[in-house]
Amino acid sequence: MKSNIADKTLFTPLPSAGTNEVFFQGRKLVHYSGCDYFRLSLDARLAAAAKKSLAETGLNVAASRLTTGDRAIYHELENRLQKFFRCEAALILSDGYLAPLAAAQAFAGEFTHAFMDERAHGALVDAANLLGCPVQKFSHRDPADLGKKISRGGKNFRPVVLTDGMFSADGSIAPLRAYLKLLPRDGRILLDDAHGVGLLGANGRGTVELENTGYERVIQCGTLSKAFGAFGGIVLSTRAVREKILARSRSFVGATPLPPPLAGAGVAAVKILTAEKSRRKRVQANTHWLRSALQKGGWKISETPGPIVRLPDLAPVEESQLKPILLAAGIYPPFLKYGATAKGYFRFVISSEHTPEQLKNLAGVLAGFISTIEVG
Repeated sequence: MKSNIADKTLFTPLPSAGTNEVFFQGRKLVHYSGCDYFRLSLDARLAAAAKKSLAETGLNVAASRLTTGDRAIYHELENRLQKFFRCEAALILSDGYLAPLAAAQAFAGEFTHAFMDERAHGALVDAANLLGCPVQKFSHRDPADLGKKISRGGKNFRPVVLTDGMFSADGSIAPLRAYLKLLPRDGRILLDDAHGVGLLGANGRGTVELENTGYERVIQCGTLSKAFGAFGGIVLSTRAVREKILARSRSFVGATPLPPPLAGAGVAAVKILTAEKSRRKRVQANTHWLRSALQKGGWKISETPGPIVRLPDLAPVEESQLKPILLAAGIYPPFLKYGATAKGYFRFVISSEHTPEQLKNLAGVLAGFISTIEVG
C-alpha cells in the first residue's frame, strides 16, 4: 500500500538514537524536543516491569473496569499514585487527554459558569464543552482579569476555572492560589497538570505542590506519558470526586483501561521518582545553567519554573537561518507550529540527562546566532 503523501507533510519519524539523540536525515542529532523530562521512557526498569505485567496479565483486558476488565495492577498503580501525590484518591484512565474530560463529565450541570485561560490546552477546551454551562475565556495567567469576570456572577453563582498547571510553551505556571482567593467556597479549579506532575515541586507533585493548594477545591488531571515516561491519564482528587467520576463519567465507565503492561511500567516509574529525587535537581540545574548562558549571550529568556527555554519570536527569515545552523551543529531544530495559521517558535525542552557538553554546544550555537540579529 502506498503511503499517504499528505502525511509526509505532517509527520516526521524520529527514531531514537540514544538517551538524548534521534536519527534525522541519516544523521544522529541531539534533541531538545518532547517532554520525557527524565528520559524514563528509555529506562530498562520500566521495560522490565512492562514485560512482567505482560506475562502475568496479557496485553489487553478488552473490557471496562466496571465489568470484567479490572486488574490488580490498576489498583497498585492508583495506590502508589495516591501516596506519591498525598491526595485522598487517584484514578487512572486510558489516556491523559481523557482525564479532564472525565472530570468534566462527572460535574456536568453542577457549575453555573466556566472561566478558561485563553491559552488552555485543547483537552480543557473539549472538557469545557461537557460542563453544560456558559464558558468565558480570561487573559492568560491573569488573576485581575479573572477577578473582573467572576465579580459579575449573579445569584446561585458557582464557577469553575479551567487552566493548565505548567504551560508547555514556556514552562510558566498558573497562579492557582490567586485564583482560589477569587472563587467562592464552592468554586473549583479543573487543572490540566500534564506537564507538572512528576516534575514540579520538591517531591514532584506538580503545580498543586508548587502552589501549595491541596485538593479540596482543585481537581488535578495529568498524564504518565511525560515526566513518568510511561502512559495513561490520571485524576488526583478527593474521594468524593473519584466516586463521582466512577458514577457519571462515560470516558471512564465506557472505556477499556490502559494495557496492563503500561500500568506495570507506571508503577515502576512512580517507584523511581519517589526514590530518585536527584533527577529533579539535575533538570533544574541544567535549565538554570542554559538560561543563564543564553541571557549572558544576549537572549531575552523568561525565568519560569518549568525546564523549557523558549526563544523570543523571530522573523521568518531568521527562523529559516537558524534551522540549518542547528543542524550543522548536530542539533535537531525544535521548531513548533500548531496549525497552518499559527505562529511558530523555537522551544528547547531540557532533560535531567542532557550532558554539560550538549548544553554548552547549544548555548554556543545560539550565542553565535544572536550576535548576527536583533531580537525584540
